[in-house]
Amino acid sequence: MPAPANAGRKYPAEPLTPDEAQALIDAITGRGPLAVRNRALVALMWRSGLRVSEALALRPADVDERQGTVRVREGKGRKDRVAVIDSRGLGYVRAWTEVRRGLGLNGRQPLFCSVGAGAQRQAGQPLDPSYVRRLLPKLGTAAGIDKRVHPHGLRHTMATEMVERGLPLHVIAGQLGHSSTATTDTYLAKLMPSDRIKAMRAAGWDLDEQP
Repeated sequence: MPAPANAGRKYPAEPLTPDEAQALIDAITGRGPLAVRNRALVALMWRSGLRVSEALALRPADVDERQGTVRVREGKGRKDRVAVIDSRGLGYVRAWTEVRRGLGLNGRQPLFCSVGAGAQRQAGQPLDPSYVRRLLPKLGTAAGIDKRVHPHGLRHTMATEMVERGLPLHVIAGQLGHSSTATTDTYLAKLMPSDRIKAMRAAGWDLDEQP
C-alpha cells in the first residue's frame, strides 16, 4: 500500500462544519454507480467517524440499519468495536447497497468496492485508501472549501460535533476506537481546545467589548 504523499508531515487539524461536510457529498454529482458509492463512502466516514482503512474493510453485513450501527472488525491495534451512525449516513449507504446489488456484487466483497468492469479493473475489487485521499481534496475544491480536506478530517469533524453536543469522554473514545479516554482527551485538546477557550472567556478574554 503506497504511503500518503504527506507522510511524516504535520498539519494543524481543520475540522469541517456540518455544512461543509454535506457540501463534499453534494459535490459528487451524477446518478451512476461510482457517484452513489462515493457519496455513501464520504457520508459513512463523516457520520460514524471511521478511519479510511476501517471504512474500506467493511462488508455489507457490518452495517446494521435497524440498530444504526457499523461493526469495525479490525480497527487500529487489531481491535473490533461498534460505531453508531445516523439516518443521514444510512440513507446514502442504503442507496449504494441497492445499486451494489444491481451490479451483482455479493456480501463477500467489500461494501465499498470497485464498480468498473474490464481487463484492468473488475467490479467488486477492494479500494485502496490512496483513492480516497486523492478524491477528497478534489471534492473540497469543487465545494469551495478553503480548508485542507482529507479522510482524517471527516473523523475530526465527527469528533468536534460530539464535543459540541456534550457527549462524555468515554462515549467519544468508544466511537472513535481509542484505547483509553486519555488518548481521546489529548486528541480533542489538539482538535478544539474548548476548556481553554471557556477558561479564558471567563477570565476576561470575552467578545463583548468593541474597539
